[in-house]
Amino acid sequence: MNHDQAVARIWRHAEGGVPDDAARLQELVRYATLAPSGHNTQCWRFRVADGTISILPDLSRRTPVVDPDDHHLYVSLGCAAENLSQAARAFGLTGEVAFRPEGEGELLITLESCRPEVSPLFEAIPARQCTRTDFDGSTLTGEELRLLEAAGTGRGVSVILLTEHGAIENVLEHVMQGNTQQVSNPAFRQELETWIRFSDREAIEAGDGLSARVMGNPPIPRWLGRWLFRALFREKTENAKVARQVRSSAGVAVFVSDIDDRAHWVEAGRCYQRFALQATALGIRNAFVNQPVEEAGVRPAFAKALGLGAGRPDLVVRFGRGKAMPRSLRRPIEQVLIETDPG
Repeated sequence: MNHDQAVARIWRHAEGGVPDDAARLQELVRYATLAPSGHNTQCWRFRVADGTISILPDLSRRTPVVDPDDHHLYVSLGCAAENLSQAARAFGLTGEVAFRPEGEGELLITLESCRPEVSPLFEAIPARQCTRTDFDGSTLTGEELRLLEAAGTGRGVSVILLTEHGAIENVLEHVMQGNTQQVSNPAFRQELETWIRFSDREAIEAGDGLSARVMGNPPIPRWLGRWLFRALFREKTENAKVARQVRSSAGVAVFVSDIDDRAHWVEAGRCYQRFALQATALGIRNAFVNQPVEEAGVRPAFAKALGLGAGRPDLVVRFGRGKAMPRSLRRPIEQVLIETDPG
């Protein structure tokens, strides 16, 4: 199987009808795994039982340097839950999501029969991507911004859409501060390198991580990729790229939680995922620029610059129109299922 075949196998809607309940539940898990995760770590596990699907954190896939408090990990679980909930409705199931905070935390999705509803957000799931490239600089309409804001708002989570030049430059200043700290941190560079899949073969075999194609580079052998990464991943170059990409965007979305806890991090993930799916349905691209919320030394000043008060800025996302980029891969479903009991 080559890279294009692997992508086509993963990024698709269900083909034909599902033969039974067990197959339907596995399809829901597959849709959930099409959610984004930091460095494409796919930091989730799924337990399927009679009438429920649980999503649990896979702490073996933590990224402790860029995400020391596991904030992004729990955001990713929320993204997966939102995909699953959207897919469940299309399959004739309710897909109600509840977060259980005990222990490492668990998202419990309760499934009950309902009338199937195929929404534009569900249709967008296989087309959504984090697009790591320049956008075309065009503005969005008021109605498009309204739809994005509505999609990105949830329980205890709001989204701020910044489209004015001065506001975007203010965000960019903090993005650059965070980016400088990260690129100059040897531990950050080492952690990032471990999740880069430099060749197509490496990407297909792992089924996770950031492929060279996704990052806009040609696939090359790992030994060469590591050498080039270590030689070329430099503060000046990376800051110039980030500045160009942010300035090419129609705007920046900042997701903010009322309370800084795992339940709200999960909700922020659900809000972002709806935002991303709504953007995809509108032909709008998006990509994370999370540096100012990832760096603890930058985050308070960033929150103050936005006038957030007690709220925690969870995610920073640039959005606009642009071309599609190559897609990331996913691990097989059997690798993320820890128990299957369809009843």
